Amino acid sequence: MKFKFENLIIWQKAMDLGEDMNTLSKKFPKDERFNLLSQLKRAADSIALNISEGSILQSGKEYRKFLGYSIRSIAEVVTCLHKARRRNYIKLDEFDIFYKNCFDLMNMTIAFRNKIRE
Repeated sequence: MKFKFENLIIWQKAMDLGEDMNTLSKKFPKDERFNLLSQLKRAADSIALNISEGSILQSGKEYRKFLGYSIRSIAEVVTCLHKARRRNYIKLDEFDIFYKNCFDLMNMTIAFRNKIRE
């Protein structure tokens, strides 16, 4: 038995991204614990959370709104990655991999949202 959202590729990829960001955050200095690190983890986790929360709604309009929250959270993760790169917390090759994952997930989420009727 499964919830419908568990079959969504965007939810699965969002779950993976959240775990990746949690692992990546362990490389950050301790003084970032309540700043960039916290923001990165919350934004990454909120992507999948909003996809799942929106999926239980009856209204397409409301679901599109929650997918919009997910899209904005992806943008937050990308900005946190840029900050982490500028502060030398992550290497360029790591940044490139995570950036591409975010880019792909954003495009997939936008495409999925565009298919949902209000």
